[in-house]
Amino acid sequence: MQDYSAFIKNIHTTTGIDLALYKEAQMKRRLVSLYTKKGYGSFADYFTALKGNRELMNEFLDRMTINVSEFYRNSKRWEVLENKIFPKLLDGRDRLKIWSAACSTGEEPYSIAMVLSSHIPLPEIRIKATDLDETVLQKARLAVYPERSIAEVPKQVLGRYFEQQGTYWKVAEEVKRTVAFSRHNLLKDDYGTGFDLIVCRNVMIYFTEEAKDMIYKKFSSALRPGGILFVGSTEQIFNPSAYGFETEEMFFYRKT
Repeated sequence: MQDYSAFIKNIHTTTGIDLALYKEAQMKRRLVSLYTKKGYGSFADYFTALKGNRELMNEFLDRMTINVSEFYRNSKRWEVLENKIFPKLLDGRDRLKIWSAACSTGEEPYSIAMVLSSHIPLPEIRIKATDLDETVLQKARLAVYPERSIAEVPKQVLGRYFEQQGTYWKVAEEVKRTVAFSRHNLLKDDYGTGFDLIVCRNVMIYFTEEAKDMIYKKFSSALRPGGILFVGSTEQIFNPSAYGFETEEMFFYRKT
């Protein structure tokens, strides 16, 4: 336990990432597995190696973050976004300020753009997409995905916005241009203000209750009144009023 406590303090000092805000059992299990496979016998030995090896540090950061994503994940929720949420957000507006937080390899922000394109022409869509892990952001900018990532994409969308390249699928350039990717740490960086829609799905389950509370408060402050927070299908907020939210639809919360 002491070994792990010293490790998370050292990582916080070195990288600015506070592992204490992630659920300890899950994070510890993941990291022990990683350093054991690399041949290290303790967190102390592993940290010493990380300090002197940039490639090892990048691998650590990649393993520490959770990068499981696919297009139109939980497709029924995307239908709600397209048919109910976007029409309300666009009432009296011709553009939306959108943030895809913890976007992983980019499937989520590109999905947002494709769904929104049924209401707004693609050249007028701009989406901010962020993640802690620079490695996954590089993959997101490439926008080339394996077959399993596109399993839930509607056929008409697949035909219109993807190009098949062997066993992979490449997102159309017109969709890629709608998204601006950048690195962001949800636990310490500024969130900005005035967002119409913030999408953060299947990430909060890895944080402690303290961290979740802090992030929901920051999301609330970053949304305009009437703006929407869209969360994952295992991340229902049971006390939305504590953050200035009302339930708009299942897994969609409106800033009051």
